[in-house]
Amino acid sequence: MELDMKQLVVALRTIAEEKNLPEETVQEIVEQALAAAYRRDYGDREQEVRVSMNINTGDVDAYISKEVVDEVNDPAIEIGLAKAQTIRKNAKVGETVEIHEKVENFGRVAAQTAKQVILQRLREAEREIVMAEYEDKIGTVLNGLVSRVEGRVIRVDLGKAQAIMPMSEQIQGERYFPGQRLKVYLKEVDRGVRGPQLIVSRSANELIEWLFRAEVPEMENGAVEIKEIAREAGVRSKIAVHSTVPGVDPVGTFVGGHGTRVNAVVGEVGEQEKIDIVVWNEDPATFITNALSPTKVSKVKLDEKEKKATVNVPEDQLSIAIGKSGQNVRLASKLTGYELDIEADGGAVAPAPAAKKVEGKPQPKPAPKLKKKEQLESSLLEAIEEHGTEEK
Repeated sequence: MELDMKQLVVALRTIAEEKNLPEETVQEIVEQALAAAYRRDYGDREQEVRVSMNINTGDVDAYISKEVVDEVNDPAIEIGLAKAQTIRKNAKVGETVEIHEKVENFGRVAAQTAKQVILQRLREAEREIVMAEYEDKIGTVLNGLVSRVEGRVIRVDLGKAQAIMPMSEQIQGERYFPGQRLKVYLKEVDRGVRGPQLIVSRSANELIEWLFRAEVPEMENGAVEIKEIAREAGVRSKIAVHSTVPGVDPVGTFVGGHGTRVNAVVGEVGEQEKIDIVVWNEDPATFITNALSPTKVSKVKLDEKEKKATVNVPEDQLSIAIGKSGQNVRLASKLTGYELDIEADGGAVAPAPAAKKVEGKPQPKPAPKLKKKEQLESSLLEAIEEHGTEEK
């Protein structure tokens, strides 16, 4: 016999234990594979076959469903009424009956087919069970190990399952290599054509919140909380924090003594990413002022309907308000939910990518300062001397 049933029973139990699969699930997979093998060796592909396996003895029984008819045209799927009634006395035309067959062995090809089906179905079942386990962990931060770097996609080993981190979920400028340990945010379980796939992220705003949650115990009892996060992963983040307990400084709580708490978070996401912590306020004007920190704001004019705000700052604060490549005002806009226009107190609009372009003539360049009298006389004497030397 090509397929040893007793060995199959032993293998079934071992697989169930090793892969943490229910024994019933493994048995069901094996019985489905044996049904396919039976159709190949003894029956017809069109037949409906059910196989039952005794996991104690290894005995295999096949049950072939056939339709009861007056006249049999296809013996593989049909049975005459008289013969059907020997199996079940009250059988009627149009019903189905199951014919029991004892299976002693399978041919080599059928046995090989059964083994392949078993392995494939076991992998699928294992994956489904693992995915179901990780579905409960969506929205949490997990410890991962980079297993492979495949172009722009990073494969991360989470212990019981493999996850992928697409380019869009990676931190800008961060380098990945096999064996690297990372904290990743489990974003979703994507059930695509190729089966379920775990998607993890390093660029998600939620990663910052979870990292702070691990460093700031006051978040657990609700003394302080993160209200909003605006992030450009790998470059800069702004978080708005709030205290629910009078007298508790929310910014100081998140920064920690000598910056220990915020530095621990920066250490996880990369030293290149700066984190600004500002105080959240229910008043939009105050919140916008805080969000533009460290800029000194003179005035905030709100347009609640359009969700826009014009912010006036001292002229020497324009570049600080805008930030490098418009980063500061862009993040402040994301954080507050308002489109921000930055203007100098004198009326000039900041020439920043995040601010609106203002039509009009360019500002003339400032005239060069006049030199002092002594400097002019010295310059004239030098010019005369040079002129005299050239004439000689």
